[in-house]
Amino acid sequence: MDIEIESKKNNPLMNRTEVYFTVKHPGEKTPNREIIRSELADKLNAKKENIIVNSINSSFGTSETTGYAKVYSSIQKAKDVERNHILKRNKIGVEEKKKEEKPTEEASSPAEPPKEEASKEKPEDKPEEKTEDKPEQADENQNPVEPVADEPPKEEIQPSVEEVQDEKSEESEKNESEKKE
Repeated sequence: MDIEIESKKNNPLMNRTEVYFTVKHPGEKTPNREIIRSELADKLNAKKENIIVNSINSSFGTSETTGYAKVYSSIQKAKDVERNHILKRNKIGVEEKKKEEKPTEEASSPAEPPKEEASKEKPEDKPEEKTEDKPEQADENQNPVEPVADEPPKEEIQPSVEEVQDEKSEESEKNESEKKE
Protein backbone atom coordinates (compact mmCIF):
# COMPACT_ATOMS: atom_id res chain seq x y z
CA MET A 1 0.00 0.00 0.00
CA ASP A 2 1.35 3.37 -1.03
CA ILE A 3 -0.10 6.81 -0.22
CA GLU A 4 0.54 9.79 -2.47
CA ILE A 5 -0.43 13.27 -1.31
CA GLU A 6 -2.10 15.07 -4.23
CA SER A 7 -2.55 18.45 -2.56
CA LYS A 8 -2.04 19.98 0.83
CA LYS A 9 -3.63 23.25 1.97
CA ASN A 10 -3.27 25.06 5.28
CA ASN A 11 -6.52 26.43 6.76
CA PRO A 12 -5.58 28.67 9.72
CA LEU A 13 -9.17 29.69 10.50
CA MET A 14 -10.13 26.09 11.29
CA ASN A 15 -6.71 25.22 12.74
CA ARG A 16 -6.17 22.39 10.29
CA THR A 17 -4.39 21.25 7.17
CA GLU A 18 -6.57 19.82 4.39
CA VAL A 19 -5.08 16.95 2.41
CA TYR A 20 -6.24 15.21 -0.79
CA PHE A 21 -4.57 11.84 -1.25
CA THR A 22 -4.47 8.73 -3.43
CA VAL A 23 -3.86 5.25 -2.04
CA LYS A 24 -2.54 2.58 -4.40
CA HIS A 25 -3.25 -0.92 -3.13
CA PRO A 26 -2.61 -3.49 -5.91
CA GLY A 27 -3.94 -6.94 -5.10
CA GLU A 28 -5.48 -5.79 -1.80
CA LYS A 29 -8.89 -4.67 -0.70
CA THR A 30 -9.66 -1.02 -0.01
CA PRO A 31 -7.87 -0.06 3.20
CA ASN A 32 -9.97 1.05 6.14
CA ARG A 33 -9.80 4.46 7.79
CA GLU A 34 -7.56 3.32 10.63
CA ILE A 35 -4.84 2.14 8.25
CA ILE A 36 -5.10 5.29 6.14
CA ARG A 37 -4.91 7.49 9.25
CA SER A 38 -1.76 5.75 10.48
CA GLU A 39 -0.09 5.97 7.04
CA LEU A 40 -0.99 9.66 6.71
CA ALA A 41 0.40 10.28 10.21
CA ASP A 42 3.73 8.82 9.08
CA LYS A 43 3.77 10.87 5.85
CA LEU A 44 2.72 14.17 7.44
CA ASN A 45 4.63 13.80 10.73
CA ALA A 46 1.44 14.25 12.74
CA LYS A 47 -0.35 12.31 15.47
CA LYS A 48 -2.84 9.71 14.30
CA GLU A 49 -5.45 11.05 16.78
CA ASN A 50 -5.37 14.48 15.10
CA ILE A 51 -6.13 13.13 11.61
CA ILE A 52 -9.74 12.86 10.42
CA VAL A 53 -10.41 10.97 7.18
CA ASN A 54 -13.46 12.69 5.78
CA SER A 55 -14.07 10.61 2.66
CA ILE A 56 -12.68 7.60 0.79
CA ASN A 57 -13.70 6.85 -2.80
CA SER A 58 -12.82 3.64 -4.63
CA SER A 59 -13.34 3.02 -8.32
CA PHE A 60 -14.52 -0.33 -9.65
CA GLY A 61 -11.83 -2.40 -11.33
CA THR A 62 -8.91 -0.32 -10.11
CA SER A 63 -6.71 -0.63 -7.11
CA GLU A 64 -6.66 3.10 -6.41
CA THR A 65 -8.59 4.94 -3.74
CA THR A 66 -8.84 8.70 -3.47
CA GLY A 67 -9.71 10.55 -0.32
CA TYR A 68 -9.87 13.74 1.68
CA ALA A 69 -8.45 14.12 5.18
CA LYS A 70 -8.03 16.92 7.71
CA VAL A 71 -5.08 17.21 10.07
CA TYR A 72 -5.90 19.27 13.18
CA SER A 73 -3.45 20.86 15.59
CA SER A 74 -5.17 19.09 18.51
CA ILE A 75 -7.91 16.52 19.06
CA GLN A 76 -10.02 19.04 20.98
CA LYS A 77 -10.11 21.39 17.98
CA ALA A 78 -11.19 18.45 15.81
CA LYS A 79 -14.07 17.68 18.20
CA ASP A 80 -15.14 21.32 18.20
CA VAL A 81 -15.30 21.58 14.40
CA GLU A 82 -16.18 18.14 13.03
CA ARG A 83 -19.65 16.66 12.81
CA ASN A 84 -20.49 13.78 15.12
CA HIS A 85 -20.92 11.12 12.44
CA ILE A 86 -17.48 11.89 10.99
CA LEU A 87 -15.95 11.57 14.47
CA LYS A 88 -17.71 8.22 14.94
CA ARG A 89 -16.43 6.93 11.59
CA ASN A 90 -12.89 7.79 12.66
CA LYS A 91 -13.51 6.36 16.15
CA ILE A 92 -12.65 9.60 17.88
CA GLY A 93 -14.54 10.35 21.07
CA VAL A 94 -16.22 6.93 21.07
CA GLU A 95 -13.60 5.39 23.35
CA GLU A 96 -13.80 8.27 25.83
CA LYS A 97 -17.58 7.99 26.11
CA LYS A 98 -17.32 4.29 26.91
CA LYS A 99 -14.75 5.03 29.61
CA GLU A 100 -17.02 7.71 31.10
CA GLU A 101 -20.03 5.37 31.17
CA LYS A 102 -18.25 2.61 33.07
CA PRO A 103 -17.48 4.70 36.19
CA THR A 104 -21.05 5.99 36.33
CA GLU A 105 -22.42 2.44 36.21
CA GLU A 106 -20.03 1.32 38.95
CA ALA A 107 -20.92 4.32 41.09
CA SER A 108 -24.67 3.68 40.77
CA SER A 109 -24.38 -0.04 41.57
CA PRO A 110 -23.25 0.26 45.23
CA ALA A 111 -25.89 2.92 45.96
CA GLU A 112 -28.70 0.57 44.93
CA PRO A 113 -29.14 -2.79 46.62
CA PRO A 114 -28.31 -5.72 44.35
CA LYS A 115 -31.26 -7.37 42.67
CA GLU A 116 -30.76 -10.57 44.64
CA GLU A 117 -31.12 -8.76 47.95
CA ALA A 118 -34.20 -6.93 46.76
CA SER A 119 -35.80 -10.21 45.66
CA LYS A 120 -35.04 -11.74 49.07
CA GLU A 121 -36.90 -8.94 50.82
CA LYS A 122 -40.00 -9.21 48.63
CA PRO A 123 -40.89 -12.85 49.43
CA GLU A 124 -41.12 -11.91 53.10
CA ASP A 125 -43.68 -9.24 52.23
CA LYS A 126 -45.63 -11.44 49.83
CA PRO A 127 -47.10 -13.95 52.35
CA GLU A 128 -49.06 -11.10 53.93
CA GLU A 129 -50.32 -10.02 50.52
CA LYS A 130 -51.30 -13.55 49.50
CA THR A 131 -54.10 -13.74 52.03
CA GLU A 132 -55.69 -10.51 50.84
CA ASP A 133 -54.85 -9.93 47.20
CA LYS A 134 -54.23 -13.37 45.73
CA PRO A 135 -57.87 -14.58 45.57
CA GLU A 136 -58.82 -11.59 43.44
CA GLN A 137 -55.85 -12.13 41.16
CA ALA A 138 -56.65 -15.81 40.92
CA ASP A 139 -60.16 -15.00 39.63
CA GLU A 140 -58.68 -12.77 36.96
CA ASN A 141 -56.17 -15.43 35.95
CA GLN A 142 -58.77 -18.22 35.78
CA ASN A 143 -60.47 -16.58 32.79
CA PRO A 144 -57.52 -15.50 30.70
CA VAL A 145 -59.44 -15.72 27.41
CA GLU A 146 -62.08 -13.08 26.96
CA PRO A 147 -64.66 -13.26 24.18
CA VAL A 148 -63.69 -11.30 21.13
CA ALA A 149 -66.12 -8.50 20.28
CA ASP A 150 -65.34 -8.67 16.55
CA GLU A 151 -66.86 -12.14 16.13
CA PRO A 152 -70.42 -12.00 14.78
CA PRO A 153 -73.11 -13.83 16.74
CA LYS A 154 -74.11 -17.24 15.35
CA GLU A 155 -77.50 -15.92 14.20
CA GLU A 156 -75.89 -13.35 11.94
CA ILE A 157 -73.61 -15.81 10.14
CA GLN A 158 -74.22 -15.53 6.44
CA PRO A 159 -75.45 -18.65 4.66
CA SER A 160 -73.24 -20.36 2.13
CA VAL A 161 -73.72 -19.86 -1.61
CA GLU A 162 -75.31 -23.29 -2.00
CA GLU A 163 -77.91 -22.56 0.68
CA VAL A 164 -78.80 -19.26 -0.99
CA GLN A 165 -79.17 -20.98 -4.36
CA ASP A 166 -81.36 -23.70 -2.83
CA GLU A 167 -83.63 -21.07 -1.24
CA LYS A 168 -83.93 -19.20 -4.55
CA SER A 169 -84.79 -22.38 -6.43
CA GLU A 170 -87.46 -23.27 -3.82
CA GLU A 171 -88.99 -19.79 -4.09
CA SER A 172 -89.01 -19.93 -7.86
CA GLU A 173 -90.72 -23.36 -7.76
CA LYS A 174 -93.37 -21.99 -5.38
CA ASN A 175 -93.96 -19.00 -7.65
CA GLU A 176 -94.37 -21.24 -10.70
CA SER A 177 -96.79 -23.52 -8.88
CA GLU A 178 -98.86 -20.50 -7.77
CA LYS A 179 -98.94 -19.17 -11.31
CA LYS A 180 -100.24 -22.49 -12.63
CA GLU A 181 -103.06 -22.54 -10.14
